[in-house]
Amino acid sequence: MKIQLAESYGFCFGVKRAIKIAEENRNSSTYGPLIHNANEIDRLKNDFNVALSENLDTFKAGEIAVIRTHGIPKQELSLLQERKVNVVDATCPYVTKPQQICEEMSAQGYDIIIFGDESHPEIKGVKSYAVGNVFVINSPVEVDDLHTREKVAVVAQTTRKIEEYQEIVSRLMASHKEVRVFNTICNATFDNQDAVRKLAQQADVMIVIGGKNSSNTKQLHSISQEFCPDSYHIESQEDLQADWFKGKNFCGISAGASTPDWIIDDVIAKINALTNS
Repeated sequence: MKIQLAESYGFCFGVKRAIKIAEENRNSSTYGPLIHNANEIDRLKNDFNVALSENLDTFKAGEIAVIRTHGIPKQELSLLQERKVNVVDATCPYVTKPQQICEEMSAQGYDIIIFGDESHPEIKGVKSYAVGNVFVINSPVEVDDLHTREKVAVVAQTTRKIEEYQEIVSRLMASHKEVRVFNTICNATFDNQDAVRKLAQQADVMIVIGGKNSSNTKQLHSISQEFCPDSYHIESQEDLQADWFKGKNFCGISAGASTPDWIIDDVIAKINALTNS
């Protein structure tokens, strides 16, 4: 079995930065999961005593609250600061950017359109920075159902597909007098998606590693499936099944932005064990 990693995969700048911040703040708590990878969160808890709290009220004055990479709603950040909690912001700078854009453009009188998953923590945070009309859409076809004013500003979730974003912008241009477009999809997302697209066209089985609730990993898996039907989204080597590799000769591997190298190494070792036994 030939095993090949994608040219670009795994930890992005924002995740590396957030983990470093968490490791530097031992005996603290993150507000919400720092990243979408349960195994890495467990490592931070076991090795650095970085706990996880999803309840804002658990943080008391003087305690450290590490803000997750996806960011949090503006109102919640203000509440933590009002309560004199020591806020350590690990929000990815690529996420902070659309927050700032929504705040500035809505203040200038633009209706805000956000391309993303409304239930995702990143979008909950970004949306909270807009004042006035703000709309969240999850696909290009939803543009046709929008009832906005003539001036709109558009941002995208950092992990979305550029092709879908381009289609959304095209539809808006055809129906609005003024469209301000901001490309807020991060570079790591571009690179990882291009790399998995290239590798999936060569492989006869693809393994995409990342948290089940990781948006960028889901996107990688979706792209992989377009070119390699036998593509599987796993969280760790425990999810691998021997049947996936029967009759296969070339296994491609990619990983989401929140997937650490040690998990990837474990997966490769397990695939070698399954295919060489």
